[in-house]
Order: sequence, then structure tokens, then C-alpha cells
Amino acid sequence: MSNKMNPVVHFEMPAEDRNRMAGFYAKAFGWQTQMLGPEMGEYVLVTTTESDENGPKQPGAINGGFFPKTSDTPAQHPSLVIAVDDIEASVKKVTDAGGQIIWGPHDIPGIGKHAYFRDTEGNVVSMLQPVPRMDVRPRSE
Repeated sequence: MSNKMNPVVHFEMPAEDRNRMAGFYAKAFGWQTQMLGPEMGEYVLVTTTESDENGPKQPGAINGGFFPKTSDTPAQHPSLVIAVDDIEASVKKVTDAGGQIIWGPHDIPGIGKHAYFRDTEGNVVSMLQPVPRMDVRPRSE
């Protein structure tokens, strides 16, 4: 039986001061940031590679984000985000494989369904069932 591989599509890192962190990564590595507001939890989108509406153009490259350090968020360290087609089925696969769901699944408006889990080695990772991307290409007649 072959399992479909689910790719790592995003990284996240906590920040005590999002402006300071964004400035550091811009200066040190040339990353671009987009500050989101309170409706998106003061999240900072991070672009690390040339991207378009479909994401990174370079195979294997990923973008990420910074989130505020808080005591009620499970991952207070850098974390990876794995894309899945069906979050409920993936929750079952994680628990069947010996992992533990520690937060979620929950909806992120306009992004998808997200859940944090702890793997068998104690690492905190997350998974995301993205909302379908809208096709914005002009229609040919």
C-alpha cells in the first residue's frame, strides 16, 4: 500500500517583537514581510523566494510566517506546516501512527483548516488543509 506524500509548504516562527524580527530577516537574508492586522492574529507573512499567486516559483522553496509569542499557542519555537487534502483523515492518520493532536483542527479564514500535533519524538508540527485557490485567469471564449 502506497501513501501519498504530503509536502512541507510553510514554516512558522514565534516573535516577541514582529517588527524587530521582520527587520532582522529582511536585513540578514533579504526576506520580504507583510504585516497582517488583528483580524489575522497580528501574523506576519514572510516571502523567502520569488513567488506568484500559486506560491514559490522555485521547486522545493517555501515561504512562511511569524506569529506572536503567547502562552496559549502550542508551538513556541520554529515549526513546519505540512499540506494535507483532508484534515480529518490526516488527524486520524497522525493519531493512528502514534502522534497526538494538541490544538485544532480550527479554521483560518481564507487560508484553510489547521491543526498542531506532536509527533512520536515530541516535535510540534502542524498541518493545513488549504482552501481551494480561485482561478483568476481570464477565460478564453
